[in-house]
Amino acid sequence: MAGSKVTVVISQAQGRNPIKRQLEEDIATALIAEPGIDVSLVPHLYDMSQDHSGMLFLRSVPGNVVVLGWLYERAIRWTLDRANIRGKDGMTLLKSADEESDDDEEEDTRQYNGIGSVNVPNRRVYCIDMRASESADAFVREIRRISEENSVQTVDLMSWIGGSPQPEQLQRYLQPERLLEARRAFDSGSATHVDKATLPEDTGRRWYPVIDYSRCTNCMECIDFCLFGVYGVDALDRILVEQQDNCKKGCPACSRVCPENAIIFPQHKQPAIAGAEGEVSGLKIDLTKLFGGDSGESAVEMAIKERDRELILDGREAVGMSVGIKQKVREEMDQLIADLDALEF
Repeated sequence: MAGSKVTVVISQAQGRNPIKRQLEEDIATALIAEPGIDVSLVPHLYDMSQDHSGMLFLRSVPGNVVVLGWLYERAIRWTLDRANIRGKDGMTLLKSADEESDDDEEEDTRQYNGIGSVNVPNRRVYCIDMRASESADAFVREIRRISEENSVQTVDLMSWIGGSPQPEQLQRYLQPERLLEARRAFDSGSATHVDKATLPEDTGRRWYPVIDYSRCTNCMECIDFCLFGVYGVDALDRILVEQQDNCKKGCPACSRVCPENAIIFPQHKQPAIAGAEGEVSGLKIDLTKLFGGDSGESAVEMAIKERDRELILDGREAVGMSVGIKQKVREEMDQLIADLDALEF
């Protein structure tokens, strides 16, 4: 058994927004001096491939880990899970505005009975949205709290390193001061080839669905609805994102038809689809979300339109509601439309 060491990993923002980069650097610089805390920086979590050295580094972290990223907590947690970076949920007190409950809104008491993750090790994974505060001090205080919380716990150290990376692949992540120096050199235009070798390999912006298995019931509606071969099943007959690069950039249609709001597109502009707590297709939401916006369309109608558009762009025929829409959904839509027609405004 081992003690209280906590690793903090800062997943960097896309692009070179100076405000975001400064916040990342201020947090990292403050944490480097903190006892009992190891800190490192990796590229944007959602953009790294499964064999990117940043993902290999994350899989090599042996104990409790805090991951800070420019995504909602759910999106961070299940993007990590997809890369086999797992642990018990660590509770964080620092929340973004979209995650905080609104006293004027009805509290969502819905209980999710998802199939859950698999092979969850005995350690804690804490996920923090970097948009929760503009102050580095707020993040440092929360990480100190987490570190103190873990000082009275023990975890089983895990010795695996997924993907069997070479030591030199991980070395850059174990030298945060040097990594920050190289990043500043690039931002100032004074970088050298040595600085380039210090930074992680580049990533491109990506678009693919992430499954929240705490909500997913394995109903397979997504695999029936998606006609682009994105989804498959694993050896345990569980749904998974099998061919993520088949996904059509900007299309969140499968998320809209998921009965449990278990499909996340972390880069989508709508918070419920991007991973904020809430629902997309359920009826316990306001009319704006139910109809997908000001156009008056329901979530399912929007999903059909989005899928048909991508089919046409792919050189195929639009299918409308004839494929992948369960009869129950059709009946609910018909009833909903009838109920709305009967309302007097």
